[in-house]
Amino acid sequence: MRRWTIACALLLPLALAGCNEKQVAKIPPPHRMTAEDIGHYCGMNVLEHPGPKGQIFVASLMEPVWFSSARDTLAFTQLPDEPKDILAIYVSDMAKAPSWDKPGSDNWVEARKALFVIESRVKSGMGGDEAVPFSDRAAAEKFAGENGGRIVGFGDVPRDYVLTSANINSGAASEATGGSSSDRSGRSP
Repeated sequence: MRRWTIACALLLPLALAGCNEKQVAKIPPPHRMTAEDIGHYCGMNVLEHPGPKGQIFVASLMEPVWFSSARDTLAFTQLPDEPKDILAIYVSDMAKAPSWDKPGSDNWVEARKALFVIESRVKSGMGGDEAVPFSDRAAAEKFAGENGGRIVGFGDVPRDYVLTSANINSGAASEATGGSSSDRSGRSP
């Protein structure tokens, strides 16, 4: 009987580890972007804006949180008042986008695996600085060569780049700095 108890005690941690692996495997896949998807910060339809979009799945919410720009998606992960029980972060894969104006409704890359071109001349759909996401380094290098900027990974996008801007027009940056979001000029193709 004692051997059985010891064996069970030794096997219990392995069984629980298996449960944790099953929880990790339940990462939700990205949703297809539709006309019903509204940007979290701007309150507008995400399809109305050019450039990369984002969606974040939070354990405490039933539906993904949508963003009109990849930069706003990153800001959500850094702002202290936003939920932190994030399951998945997806951004438009601009390596597979048909164009800047139509980034695609179902070409997503997990943001933590993406490369971002920051500090380029290209502006977000709301007119602010953008963190342009790519799944492919060659595509990111080509974009940076044509539009300026530098390539960084998810964890290397500077916090001040995401939360502030010389041309603050995005909702998240405005919320973080107390500004407003009304000017839509300054867009680049």
